Amino acid sequence: MKIKKLISERLNLIPLGINQLSEEYVSWMNDNEVNFYLESGGDYDIIKLKEYLNNIEKSNIYSWAIYLKGSKHIGNIKIDPINLDTKVGEYGILIGDKNEWGKGYAKEASQIVINFCFNYLNLKKIELGVKMDNLSAINLYQKMGFVEYKADVSKNSIRMFLKND
Repeated sequence: MKIKKLISERLNLIPLGINQLSEEYVSWMNDNEVNFYLESGGDYDIIKLKEYLNNIEKSNIYSWAIYLKGSKHIGNIKIDPINLDTKVGEYGILIGDKNEWGKGYAKEASQIVINFCFNYLNLKKIELGVKMDNLSAINLYQKMGFVEYKADVSKNSIRMFLKND
């Protein structure tokens, strides 16, 4: 499977892989503010990141690097895993470049990927997990139409979904 490049008004989403290997990316993964709500991060070095990116390429995971048009890598977005039987995919996003927070790039990238999932992959539903105290992310997901369906207080997490109606 060849993962397509996706384009929006301000962004290019390029298949994530070894070309994104950089010290800046490593710094995102070790920045407590960036990875505060992530399940990974805090212990990255260039070797671990290289292994991760090589695995992404070999696995053909629907994962993209988010680039500002004509500019820099600011984050990543993915739909993985995908259950082909139920046509449900798991969504995740990271805007690692803190200088680009609050500019609407997460929403723009998400809308491109959601459209791709519903119109090209023919998924029926997209699910995600989010920490209960990540209010900015929850607000974004709700604005995009995601609905909460499960809360797990012991894990401080909420599960949300968006259906392709």
